[in-house]
Amino acid sequence: MPEQLAYVIITPYSLYKSRTGGIIARLIARTGLDLAAARMFAPSPELVQAYADTIVTASDPQDRRIQELIRDYVLKNLSPDANTGRRRRVMMLLFRGEDAVRKVRSVVGNISPDRRVGETIRDTYGDIIQDDDGGVRYFEPAVLAAADEAVARQRLALWARFSDADGGVLENVNVYKPGETPQRTLVLIKPDNFRFPTGRPGNVIDFFSRTGLYIVGIKVHQMSVAQAIEFYGPVREVLQSKFAEIMATRAPEVIEKALEFKVPPAERQKLAAILGPLAGNQQFENIVRFMSGRAPSECDPSLFAAPGTEKCIALVYEGVEAVRKIRDVLGPTDPSKAPPGSIRREFGQSLMINAAHASDSVAGAEREFGIVRIGDNRFKQEIEAFLRA
Repeated sequence: MPEQLAYVIITPYSLYKSRTGGIIARLIARTGLDLAAARMFAPSPELVQAYADTIVTASDPQDRRIQELIRDYVLKNLSPDANTGRRRRVMMLLFRGEDAVRKVRSVVGNISPDRRVGETIRDTYGDIIQDDDGGVRYFEPAVLAAADEAVARQRLALWARFSDADGGVLENVNVYKPGETPQRTLVLIKPDNFRFPTGRPGNVIDFFSRTGLYIVGIKVHQMSVAQAIEFYGPVREVLQSKFAEIMATRAPEVIEKALEFKVPPAERQKLAAILGPLAGNQQFENIVRFMSGRAPSECDPSLFAAPGTEKCIALVYEGVEAVRKIRDVLGPTDPSKAPPGSIRREFGQSLMINAAHASDSVAGAEREFGIVRIGDNRFKQEIEAFLRA
């Protein structure tokens, strides 16, 4: 069976209630599909109307009355706020693989007032509450997805067409109290969370939801060797210095044990000066390989700027004291020193394989934004490549 491209739209309410991580965890773990791309949208009235016009279809197994409820929900809740004109946040995820549309829809589920279990995403996060006479008092679908491939292709083309104007790193979508100054910070969900399809990427995002911050940007990113070198460049000298201290002690010990002679103090420092940079550079190579899939010394120069073979999710969080709040939940670099309940304590393995990265300052975040370029429209590229095939 040829590969398909399926989509899931996380509604503004699901984003507001910080259900994003739980939804992503279920989609990845239960479908086994590849998370190919993701993008934040602040839909314009034109996009909302065009999308709503596609919702009621004869091919959807969902009851027509429910389809009409979804259409009306989209028109009301994805449109800009009627009072302020402020646009609402929407997250769109793309999943690639065999039979992707059916697999995604089976995990998303349908909506029924009789459902009382948590089997599907809509069972758990969606809701429909009726009056005694059958009127609908409350309706929340949680996520939106297509029921068949033809409809999925139609809607993918639509959202791709609006993705430059309405998508990217969102501006002016959150409200703050007078005197509050929001910050923005970068989070990378690292490649160790993507070795095989599990709920880990979503679970890590779920931990970050404790901060109460807003996601305003998302990108599925394959870091190139050149990007990894630039991104982690500031730690190279730190590693060289750190390993110089280690080599000043360990190298003489190894030599003395193996060759059975004493290394004089002056020579110990010379060994540290020679071996420290070498060991630091080797560790730096390991970091670049871990993040991009290729070590600089082994990589063909023509591939330096090419997307790497490893995947991560890049997120932009916005809010008051965003940098501190994210780093508090993340925990220190060394998972063994991270406090209980922190991400690195729960998901980290080592100094390098430690689940996620977060900017250490507002200035650091700005530097990292320039490297990762979350606003780049890979989402559109993925859709256009699929539709051309």
